Amino acid sequence: MLMTAADFRESLRSRRPRVFLDGQAVESVADEPRLAPGINAIGVTYDFALRPEHAALMTARQGTSGKTVNRMLHINETSGDLLQKLEAVRLVCRESGCAQRYLSHDALNGLFQSTKRADDAHGTDRHARFLAYLHRVQDEDLTLGIAMTDAKGDRSKRPGQQANRDVYVHVTERRPDGIVIRGTKAIVTGAPYMHEFLVMPCRTHTAEDADFAVCCAVPVDAPGVTIVTRPAGRPGEAAAKFSAKYGQATGVVLFDDVFVPHENVFFDGQHEEAGFLTTSYATHHRHSCIAARAGFGDLLIGAGALMIEANGLNPDRHGHIRDAMVELITIVEGFFACGVAASVYCVKDPAGSVMPDAVFSNIGKLLLATKIYDMHRVAHYVSGGLVVALPGPDEDHNPETQASLSAVLAGRPDIPAAQRLEVARLVEDLTASHQGGWYSMISLHGGGSPEAMKREIWRNYPVMEKVELVERLLDRGVLAGDGTRETRQPGRCCVKGCEAPTALDFASRAPAVLAGSAAE
Repeated sequence: MLMTAADFRESLRSRRPRVFLDGQAVESVADEPRLAPGINAIGVTYDFALRPEHAALMTARQGTSGKTVNRMLHINETSGDLLQKLEAVRLVCRESGCAQRYLSHDALNGLFQSTKRADDAHGTDRHARFLAYLHRVQDEDLTLGIAMTDAKGDRSKRPGQQANRDVYVHVTERRPDGIVIRGTKAIVTGAPYMHEFLVMPCRTHTAEDADFAVCCAVPVDAPGVTIVTRPAGRPGEAAAKFSAKYGQATGVVLFDDVFVPHENVFFDGQHEEAGFLTTSYATHHRHSCIAARAGFGDLLIGAGALMIEANGLNPDRHGHIRDAMVELITIVEGFFACGVAASVYCVKDPAGSVMPDAVFSNIGKLLLATKIYDMHRVAHYVSGGLVVALPGPDEDHNPETQASLSAVLAGRPDIPAAQRLEVARLVEDLTASHQGGWYSMISLHGGGSPEAMKREIWRNYPVMEKVELVERLLDRGVLAGDGTRETRQPGRCCVKGCEAPTALDFASRAPAVLAGSAAE
């Protein structure tokens, strides 16, 4: 059953996680004002799935059950599914900045592939076990926290070499009815207001580190789980024009001898299959990150255009302003195009799902990770210095200063100073506040560091095909033979790719996205 945002908030009341925020215990996550922006942001993924103008994009038919589910919980079966997921993530993130829930989607898709692979190799029942879990998550319309990034300790040492083994989550006991885990996950987005955690390995492991190759589902309020978190966004700050309403908390999650029943355990020492899960999830997640940051880019483009207008400038007459805006548009749509290419040139998995092309997914994520700072720079350039010099919002109502400031801080005479200041504060919130720094950091490191993406690009790119091409040209000359050359691009098994999307798959969804963005 699809929930509303109000249902989601209410569902959190039935869970009693052990949460500490700013050194204080949180009695009710659903009623904690400092976490409200994060709950609001996830709520967007629920309400948009029920809006008629977004429903076709935000929901999908799950092939293994035949039921209609939230797009954020769907297993992708076609190239069109991947394209629609991109648009869905961009839609909710242009509304909320970061909607978090696409992480649930990415982990579920990685587990769908990896558990099937394990069954095929070893004759186990992991895929059936996962499907039962998947269908419950979809039926209850849950939000999952992805507990993947371990504390790691000394980065020069493998997990089993650490002085304190608890810097990685690991299995401490295997029982007939389940396992016991302990350790630390250091970066879990939205940790306090999740329904459950999907504990996953953050790296590939060797046989010697098999106890660290664990993947399981844990309720957020399971005995032995402690969450240490920070506020979501900038709740309660008058100057936070955006992140007082929408934001995300991140949390450190401590697992202190937590028992996990057998039905919720997907890997518990199978290091090769768990390693495949890690890389599979990374590709799915980097593909989703492309769309998420494109949604954030939409906010910067819109805010930049409003600031230009309020400043009294016209991009058609002021070439430097036009060029800056074109640079911002090029960055955003450039990395988003990589997401589209990764969708079109997807690879069919033996499990029956599809994997975004690894090269294009990693190139797109690498571009956004390194270009996020240029996106901020351009937004600052077109907005002007007022963004960091403007008075605080309390001055808007100060009778001693209001009239004077309104007279001198206006730009165009037909745009009130209050409107200009409001947009300037929005740009500050998105780019020059501690929340703006948070967006930069998650863009740089979320889904893996740039080094991880470079390694995946190099590992997957068909460099030798290019070498063979040049060798043929050197040996025979360009005009020799019939002039045809086979130079397959990443992920392409034929001219059109493994499965070319129909016009209906993608184009029919675009009007709904555009209409929705105009209406908001």
